[in-house]
Amino acid sequence: MISVADAKKIIHDHTTSLAPITMPLKEAAGLVLAEDCFAGTDIPGFPQSAMDGYAFAFESWKQNPMPLEGAIPAGREDLVSLNPGTAIRIFTGAAVPQNADTVVMQEKTRIENGQLIIEDNLLEKGGNVRPKGSEMTAGSLAIPKGNVLTPASIGFLAGLGIDQVSVYPQPKISIVVTGNELQQPGHSLAFGQVYESNSYTLSAVLQLLHLRPQNIIYAADDLVALQQILQSELETSDVLLITGGVSVGDYDFVSKALENCGVEKRFHKIKQKPGKPLFFGTLENKLVFGLPGNPSSVLTCFYEYVWPALEQMMQMPHSKITVRELPLVQGYTKKPGLTHFLKGLLLNDAVVPLDAQESYRMRSFATANCFIVLEEDGTEYHTDDIVTVHILPV
Repeated sequence: MISVADAKKIIHDHTTSLAPITMPLKEAAGLVLAEDCFAGTDIPGFPQSAMDGYAFAFESWKQNPMPLEGAIPAGREDLVSLNPGTAIRIFTGAAVPQNADTVVMQEKTRIENGQLIIEDNLLEKGGNVRPKGSEMTAGSLAIPKGNVLTPASIGFLAGLGIDQVSVYPQPKISIVVTGNELQQPGHSLAFGQVYESNSYTLSAVLQLLHLRPQNIIYAADDLVALQQILQSELETSDVLLITGGVSVGDYDFVSKALENCGVEKRFHKIKQKPGKPLFFGTLENKLVFGLPGNPSSVLTCFYEYVWPALEQMMQMPHSKITVRELPLVQGYTKKPGLTHFLKGLLLNDAVVPLDAQESYRMRSFATANCFIVLEEDGTEYHTDDIVTVHILPV
């Protein structure tokens, strides 16, 4: 067995980012830019009114009131030239005419006998006008590579006329669930059967990363059949998640089947609880995780090992799993030799270990919002002791 720290380093060192792809901007939310984005033109491309109001040359205000001539709606394609000493009706987003430099909002004016009277003593030259290139100038850097495309950044890029972006794509993920004893929820259990929940858990946690498995396959505990399934899924997947069959029982065939498929074992078994039998291997740039079959072990190992690898493949700059040092609400005792990931509840900047910590039990996990990490050599933890806490995404 290896330590938790060594296991995480091995996974990190054998995980590479996916090759960038170009895709439509409107489909790229949540992905990471693989190239710098530059403005192709000045935005706005002309002096633009920021208000519904009236455009005029500021120096003409001395002639208050000013004669009015025409109107400029947004989208008008010809450039209007304003006669000296006059004003013109203008609307938000419209091009400010030549010979005008200021816009007064309509609420600060009145019209008498077809002439404009301005009643805004605070108005300054250039007021309510968006200068050409005030958002971006042509050729300037809009968003650098490595940034996540948020709704705001997508709207910003669209406003620059960009409709295609280079991004790190989502990995193709397949889930293989092993076990002769498994029955699908919604059906009656025969004696010796248990309900299959790991595919539900993994599908749900992948959604927190905006990912969906491309395939969910159910495999019997049979070496030949399992090997055929794994070989097929490895051909089309970037990441293969296998649940069950990674321990040392007579019907645990995953390690042998993966070896027969050419997967190189990087480690098998970690000094931790739950999730000690975790397997990690690679086939070229493909990642293979053999997750233990117990439900709590599956989810613990996903958060601690699979989640960071997926973020690394997509070049996510910040993890949604945050780490803090917090005091314990109550003490806890464990044997030395294994790192413990306790299901915990974060309450008012302190953490409390929950009950039902066994690897087959999900009851406490359903209410937990963090892991309390108790180090490998630790034994006695007392109330108010400071411990490492991994706060889980929701």
